[in-house]
Amino acid sequence: MGEQLFETWVYLAEQPLLWLTLTVAAYATAHRVFLASGEFPLLNPVLVAVLLIVATLLVTETDYGVYFDGAQFVHFLLGPATVLLAVPLHAQAQRLARQWLPLAIALVAGSATAIVSTLVIGSLLGLETSTLLSLLPKSATTPIAMGVAEQVGGEPSLAAVFVILTGITGAIAGVPLLRLLGERDADIKGFAIGVAAHGIATARAFQHSERAGAYAGLGMGLNAALTALLVPLIAWIAGLV
Repeated sequence: MGEQLFETWVYLAEQPLLWLTLTVAAYATAHRVFLASGEFPLLNPVLVAVLLIVATLLVTETDYGVYFDGAQFVHFLLGPATVLLAVPLHAQAQRLARQWLPLAIALVAGSATAIVSTLVIGSLLGLETSTLLSLLPKSATTPIAMGVAEQVGGEPSLAAVFVILTGITGAIAGVPLLRLLGERDADIKGFAIGVAAHGIATARAFQHSERAGAYAGLGMGLNAALTALLVPLIAWIAGLV
């Protein structure tokens, strides 16, 4: 029986759609668990899906490169999905136009705080320079963070890990933390978690409301651009580059 299962797995592993199918199935399962739990924050679908996929790769002793080759279509769709965030943003265009000044102030404050606090805490913990430089752009989207990390002398692959961890943390703790602080406005909550925790938290904001998701998408996009400018500047001022 064990030999038959092994032979079946070897056959399936050679099929190009296996890892794409397992990725979709893992997320679908995780989303069902999330809904069944009453949307319990610690059961965030992205986190649970990642754990399921990691467990599968470990049990089957599959190299990540093999997995990515089969599931990279999901990675490709990140671009179109990001562009589609413009649709809810357009629906909020007039409201956004009236709020440009407070949004600009919040953007600069949030982006700078994320970078400077990371620099200070990382330095106090004695992180190596390359690790610290990889950590600085953690609140930007993955492609931007990887590019910025490489530009300043960090490790792009390590930056990607930090970005994912930041996004999952923001998706889990962002909205509950803002509620705990007494914040009820969907605009503020959405923009705050979009600036702090990019796409993964933006997806969580859309589950909260479309308006919160629109503001989170705006915060994510603007913070990505600002992070690309601030990280090299702050790293230079700190003498890291």
